[in-house]
Amino acid sequence: MNRASVRWGAEIVSGVLCLIHILPFYILITTSFKAIDDPSSKWIMPGYLYLDNFLNAWHEANLARAFMNNVTVTAFALAGIVILGSIASYPLARYQTGWNKFMYAVFISALIVPPLTILVPLYKLMVDIGGMNRFWGIIMLHITFSLPITIFLYTGFIGTIPKELDEAAMIDGAGRLGLFYRVLLPLLKPVTATVLILTGVTIWSDYQFSVFFLQQPVTRTITVALSSFFGQYNNNIGWVAAGSFMAAVPITVLYLFLQKYFIHGLSSGAVKG
Repeated sequence: MNRASVRWGAEIVSGVLCLIHILPFYILITTSFKAIDDPSSKWIMPGYLYLDNFLNAWHEANLARAFMNNVTVTAFALAGIVILGSIASYPLARYQTGWNKFMYAVFISALIVPPLTILVPLYKLMVDIGGMNRFWGIIMLHITFSLPITIFLYTGFIGTIPKELDEAAMIDGAGRLGLFYRVLLPLLKPVTATVLILTGVTIWSDYQFSVFFLQQPVTRTITVALSSFFGQYNNNIGWVAAGSFMAAVPITVLYLFLQKYFIHGLSSGAVKG
């Protein structure tokens, strides 16, 4: 088999995979802009724009408040993840002591723990510390469960940065914190973009934590607010589709702004650990 055949085969497979991923979004769009009484197939794009689905979803699910709740939780969680993850990764990458290797292994092993398997003790803990229906409580949960992958990526990326930079900065009189914030942190833009996208998508679209720990209407996030349609409005799938479409816009915009750093940070972060 020659190279041309291999290349064409790879392109066909890639095209099929892309199509599989695009089809759900296509159906989401067609459903969002169709009237409730439209009998046409979901595979057919409507010849009109029916915006009532968006208006109804926005008002009935109180998406204005839900969007603000999502922004609050996601922004503070991402800030904590980036700050704590990058600071914790620096000594793990630079000082390969037995203790640091053990701690790194502990962080990475946490990746295999599904959050729902420890839901009962988590729920009890949140009740005991007064974190139920509090944004700070769910922000702490998101930071905790996002730190393993964050530390994995940051540690691998910092490991690719020459140690001579550290030595040069310290010769110039920089302390450890000054070295990290003034020299290393600006170099971490690619992996930081990767962390923001990977963890940001998960936090923004979270349902498993939000449905249990943010139960009051004023604290509901978008996914929990939209889930109410399935019980009360079983026939209005267009409202759910429209709400989901609006919820996907912010995180899509974030990806478009950070995509040039994403692949570089992801690949570099997996080189070493």
